Amino acid sequence: MLRCPETHEEAFLVMSTGEMVGRMVRSGILGCPVCRREYPILKGVVDFRGRGRGEGAPPSHPSPFPGRSTDAQTLQALLDLSGPGGYVVLVGSAVRHAVGLAGLMGGIHFVGINAPADVEELPVLSLLACETMIPLRGAIARGVVVGPEGTSPPWLGEGLRVLLPGRRLVIEDERVKPPAGVTQLAVGEGLWVGEKR
Repeated sequence: MLRCPETHEEAFLVMSTGEMVGRMVRSGILGCPVCRREYPILKGVVDFRGRGRGEGAPPSHPSPFPGRSTDAQTLQALLDLSGPGGYVVLVGSAVRHAVGLAGLMGGIHFVGINAPADVEELPVLSLLACETMIPLRGAIARGVVVGPEGTSPPWLGEGLRVLLPGRRLVIEDERVKPPAGVTQLAVGEGLWVGEKR
């Protein structure tokens, strides 16, 4: 499901593991066979930032959740997911909802993009850091939730790119201007919800 953030065709990345805890990779390297760049896995976080050589500290993103928090039950209802399987992408401070959503939506794996520094990898949550895009293949996610700091057009476009057709995009900011290709379903209470056409 991962892809190199460089501007070339999508290709499978190759992983060399270092430390593992159960099925979670705590350290290692992901390599791109197209451009030959390598990306480190540090403390369970795949770091697609920088030059792609693996130096530096693990990702840390100051993204405090402004205002009141959305509860997991509300997000579950807005995502309209039934049954296990697949991926839900959480961007920025929305990654904090992974534990609550996992408790309500068993069998779904969550992918956190640019999570706050205090969020750690879990068996149900993979963490990725990237400054330019969501480093996932197109049209793989059953749902996408974007935190208020990710409401710029490039990030919303990326959320839509990784979302499967007919699935929902939830944005934690009701004042957002949604990307083309999504139909608005609801707005209010600090949330915007749409469905990919």
